[in-house]
Amino acid sequence: MRKFIIATTALALSAGLALAQETVRMGTEGAYPPYNFINDNGEVDGFERELGDELCKRAGLTCEWVTNDWDSIIPNLVSGNYDTIIAGMSITPERDEVIDFTQEYLPPEPSAYVALSPDVDLEGGVIAAQTGTIQAAYIAETGATLVEFATPDETIAAVRNGEADAVLADKSYLDPIVAESGGSLVFVGDPVPLGGGVGMGIRESDTELKARFNEAISSMKADGSLNALIRKWFGEDAATF
Repeated sequence: MRKFIIATTALALSAGLALAQETVRMGTEGAYPPYNFINDNGEVDGFERELGDELCKRAGLTCEWVTNDWDSIIPNLVSGNYDTIIAGMSITPERDEVIDFTQEYLPPEPSAYVALSPDVDLEGGVIAAQTGTIQAAYIAETGATLVEFATPDETIAAVRNGEADAVLADKSYLDPIVAESGGSLVFVGDPVPLGGGVGMGIRESDTELKARFNEAISSMKADGSLNALIRKWFGEDAATF
């Protein structure tokens, strides 16, 4: 079974994928549960692994999973290291200037602050966020001091060791961390609505691939399987379509 041709950046930007070729390389971070993570067998797992495999099945494609650090995940899509980004990436105008997106496969969800105590100064304190996220962009526009880290785990560690007063991240990522902290970590302040829904990142030249995945996402929305998958990984109270 032939693979998508991975050529130079210029070719990737100008040519688009030939959909007669059946394998598509799915780029993800593998470090942001429940969206995506590496399980005990060393395999990509989580909501987006299960979703991506089903989308590929419906689109008549074979998934090949690739992990990539978050801070270079867009450049490495553009340069052809993989064919999609499926990594909890919110659709924003800034990102849409560089890459294209499918329709959203997850509705917008709130971000939240977590700290060691409920009386931290969210407006003037030191707030941690992962580099290149909508949370980091939001904090940079407030009066707080932003400290950025390459991985989400490092943002939590910064709060625990006193390097940051609080962390801002997707609430669904923070929920199990707070629940498992034994009360040492708490949610503070109000939820913060940021960004649009989450979609698959696609090179702007790959219009046929985008169309095929859009059709697959639409079919999952229509038959209820996407909502069922969202509830499985994010809970019965999660926003659905």
